[in-house]
Amino acid sequence: MMIYNNDSILYRWVKGVLANKKAVLGTSLVGFFIFISIFGQLFTKDPTAFLSTPLSPPSIDYWFGTNGQGQDVFAQTIAGSRQTLFVGFTTGFLVVMIGSLIGGISGYYGGRVDDILSLFINIFLVMPGLPLMVILASWLPPGPITLIGVLSLTGWAWNARVIRSQMMAFKNRDFVSAAIISGERNIRIIVIEIMPRMLSLIASSFIGATIYSIGAQVALEFLGLGDVSSITWGNNLYWASNDLALLTGSWWTFIPTGLSVAIISFSLTLINFGIDEVTNPRLISERIWKEKISNDDIIDGVTPFREING
Repeated sequence: MMIYNNDSILYRWVKGVLANKKAVLGTSLVGFFIFISIFGQLFTKDPTAFLSTPLSPPSIDYWFGTNGQGQDVFAQTIAGSRQTLFVGFTTGFLVVMIGSLIGGISGYYGGRVDDILSLFINIFLVMPGLPLMVILASWLPPGPITLIGVLSLTGWAWNARVIRSQMMAFKNRDFVSAAIISGERNIRIIVIEIMPRMLSLIASSFIGATIYSIGAQVALEFLGLGDVSSITWGNNLYWASNDLALLTGSWWTFIPTGLSVAIISFSLTLINFGIDEVTNPRLISERIWKEKISNDDIIDGVTPFREING
């Protein structure tokens, strides 16, 4: 069982991530967005109130201007982050949970169980994701729960395929054989003994699934397939399009939301890069090798090497 001490996998993993500059910067940006999504509305105007002339440019009173309904774009950008991030992170969690469960069981048991679950995974892999999302989102009642369900249903299969392959590699290790001989249940071996050793893969999968969820959610809402009465980043873009923002030159109605989506995705990607640098054996050995050798003697390339004269 994994225990949180100085020798545990989790301790060493967290310590390495916190020492990585990319991961720290990404975590700080994500934390900032989470903070403003929870508490930001305490310091902004009512995002649903009609406050000024429609499509007013940015000013001292309205930092991001107003939209086509005279509502404060800054307040709507802040307010829209709450539901967008909630749907994104919740969907990312569900995608990883479903994929890890199905992929883990498939890879560990093998045989007929693997055949049936692999067929199930492959069916979802070959389904066209975007058309399926559009059909389901247009057919089901609009709202965040529908978006979470649709995105989770269409996004778990890739993660399951990756977890399955890793589980097949781990199940023949000595520590698994020892757990089986000691009488541990199969589900405990999968969850307690094997899954912690795939922590970096699961974390990267969660980050990738969250980025996918945020982007897909914004895209569906931009198409009008969400609850257009709610305030989200996707609906902000939807109303900006309805108000002909591009034709009228009202760039302030869509630029803040677009930048917010880009920055949160960039932040999550930085965390992913940081995790990879901490857990990838090749990158770890390369970093240690560079630290021990003077930079003047290193010739960079696909495979860095040291030039020795004479």
